[in-house]
Amino acid sequence: MAKAKSTKPAGKGAGKPAGKPAGKEDVEDLLQMYEQMVRIREFEDKVNELYTTAKMPGLAHLYIGEEAIAVGVCEALNSDDYITSTHRGHGHCIAKGAAVDIMFAELLGKAAGYCGGKGGSMHIADQANGNLGANAIVGGSAGIAAGAAFSAKRLGTGQVAVCFFGEGALGQGLLYETMNMAQLWKLPVIFVCENNMYNEYTHYNETAAGTLAGRAEAFGIHTEEIDGQDIRVVNEAAKRLVERARKGEGPSFLICNTYRYHGHHVGDIDRAYYRPKEEEQEWQQRDPITILADWIIGQKLSDQSVLDHIQADVKSEVARGAEFALNAPFPDPSEVNTNVYA
Repeated sequence: MAKAKSTKPAGKGAGKPAGKPAGKEDVEDLLQMYEQMVRIREFEDKVNELYTTAKMPGLAHLYIGEEAIAVGVCEALNSDDYITSTHRGHGHCIAKGAAVDIMFAELLGKAAGYCGGKGGSMHIADQANGNLGANAIVGGSAGIAAGAAFSAKRLGTGQVAVCFFGEGALGQGLLYETMNMAQLWKLPVIFVCENNMYNEYTHYNETAAGTLAGRAEAFGIHTEEIDGQDIRVVNEAAKRLVERARKGEGPSFLICNTYRYHGHHVGDIDRAYYRPKEEEQEWQQRDPITILADWIIGQKLSDQSVLDHIQADVKSEVARGAEFALNAPFPDPSEVNTNVYA
């Protein structure tokens, strides 16, 4: 089972002077982020294997290539802060503290899964870690995140909510209604747009008029656009925005430019008809895991043997998790109508 996510103070490490040598605590944070990205990558690779060997029912939307965003943002949160997720949500779940064996059980429809096997790939929720759920409706979780933020503000808990969504959600009216209310009421919510460039099979330039940032800026929402492949950039931005939200300064909009290395879903194999192979190869040269590994080694904060050990441990953990799920029982048929809502 994966390690439980530790609760850390908000904004830990934010504001460190540029050029200051990384301390022991900083190195531990970097290695933790590296481990979480590797965990997501190994998990998704195994999901693809389970699908292609006909062991997993239904489809899955792999998060491979985008790991720096989920991990960089969630490492800036406390365990009781909230997130809402998407149809491409496995990475968010793991980054927020989910255990891979229970996640595999959910994907395989087993009783041991987070939702008793009834949520599957696109509807995993893990409320113990603040994950209010993935959502198969594009942009569908925006209101949920804002609602959680509203609750936190009214109760004075100091919690924040993060709403993850892809650039395709910028065509959904619900998102704009939610942004409007969030800004009017100064809610502690961060809207994280994972811009992987394609709304399924269509480039966002063909679907989104104007600029992505301009949509949030129209509401007066604080907006930043960053490189979503560099986890250090993502994490520092997330720390700033989380701190801002906790101080009562209202919502923010973070655009993270990224790329999904696989298809829209596991069955989308040949992508040549909607995106060029040269583009895929170019983005794969900017692998978020490799970028962080190269920086850690280049700064002499650790060495390759440590990173190799992390990879080996995570690979074994994921293999055990998948085996657990494959051998776990299905829910009893008598439970077919329990915990199911329309």
